Amino acid sequence: MSAASTFAAADGDGYELQMGRWSRRLAPLFVEFAGIGEARCVLDVGCGTGSLALFMAQHDPLLARIHGIDVSPAYVEYARHRSGDARLTFQTGDARALPFPDGHFDHTFAMLALQFVPGAELAVQEMRRVTRRGGTVAAATWDTRGGFVALRLVLDAAAMLDEAGRRERAAAYTRPLSRPGELARAWSDAGLRQVVQESITIRMEFGSFVDFWAPIGGEEGPLAEYVGGLGSEGAARLREAVRLAYLDGEADGPRSYAATAWVVKGTVP
Repeated sequence: MSAASTFAAADGDGYELQMGRWSRRLAPLFVEFAGIGEARCVLDVGCGTGSLALFMAQHDPLLARIHGIDVSPAYVEYARHRSGDARLTFQTGDARALPFPDGHFDHTFAMLALQFVPGAELAVQEMRRVTRRGGTVAAATWDTRGGFVALRLVLDAAAMLDEAGRRERAAAYTRPLSRPGELARAWSDAGLRQVVQESITIRMEFGSFVDFWAPIGGEEGPLAEYVGGLGSEGAARLREAVRLAYLDGEADGPRSYAATAWVVKGTVP
């Protein structure tokens, strides 16, 4: 994420509840798609609390260095305390101005981060710049409009309540690099070659509506500012509307929703 990220980022535990648990599910599938091969040094842009970087460290003993960078000091500090692996390094920084020399990394990845970077095309160019010739630049972003069921439950309910909810939904569904073909175009525009865009779907499981609502009513993530600005009465109205959508005619309890991410990779010529 960038220094001007549109993602409310203040607490590592809050992020883990809101998105970290799903990042851990997506990471293996994303790495399989992107490939690591004989890489020795990789960069994780918008690393958050470190789920992708930790997965790579745990499953590829040949990697010598795994570097994560994120705009949030709270997330970086959280990531540093998750593992004692000396190959892992985390620091704060702007995705649009990466503090590394040209061609420094074998591969560069960004998972669930670029859609929150204003001027994301600059971040893509920077990811290419710091990746060596022949290396891979890869990213994943949620398909917020067409493939993120849990988010739609909240935003569609919000849009039914008032104009502010409709604006919030429109902003979420049109985030940069989250619609069909957008990642592939950005990669091609940045001069990357052998560009491939696909989609990956995971399942998000919730034990109850309380489990589902907990991160939404918190202070972390893309909905935090919106829900926090509704006031107690507005937030209660939204919560009840979302609760009815979650129950969907059945008793409260476990629910499983599909969540699809766009994934892209390209090679530095």
